[in-house]
Amino acid sequence: MDDKAILKEYMLKEIDIVQDIIKRMAHNSFMIKGWTIILVVATLLLKGAKIQVLIAFIPLLVFWFLDAYFLWQERIYRKLYDWIINNRLKTDKDLFNMNAYRFKDEVQPILKTMFSITLGLFYGSIAILTIAYAAILFLINQ
Repeated sequence: MDDKAILKEYMLKEIDIVQDIIKRMAHNSFMIKGWTIILVVATLLLKGAKIQVLIAFIPLLVFWFLDAYFLWQERIYRKLYDWIINNRLKTDKDLFNMNAYRFKDEVQPILKTMFSITLGLFYGSIAILTIAYAAILFLINQ
C-alpha cells in the first residue's frame, strides 16, 4: 500500500469518528429540547404561589444555554470534519486528533449561538408562552 492509500483509509476512519460525535451532539440537543418542554410545563402546572410561575424560567434558561453549547460544539466538529476532508490526503498532521477546539475561533461564540434562528425561535417561543401564561395567571388571581 502506498502512502495515499493509507491516508485515505485513515481519512475514512476519522470521518466516521467525527460523524459519530456530531450525531451524539445532535441527539443531545434533541433530548435537551424534550426535557425543556417537560420541566417548563411541569413547573407551570404546579399550583402554588404566583411567583412559582417565574421558576419555570430557570430550566428554560439553563437548557437554552446547554443546547447552545452542544450546537456550538457540533459546529466546531463540523469544522474538524471539513479540515479532515480538505487536508488528510495531503498530510498526516494531527492524525486522529479529535480535539476540535482548535477551530473554536472559526465559529460563533456560545451566546451568539443561543440567539441563532434555530435556538432563538424554539426557546424564544417557549419564553413568550411562559410570559403570556404568567400574565394571564396574575390577571386572573387579582
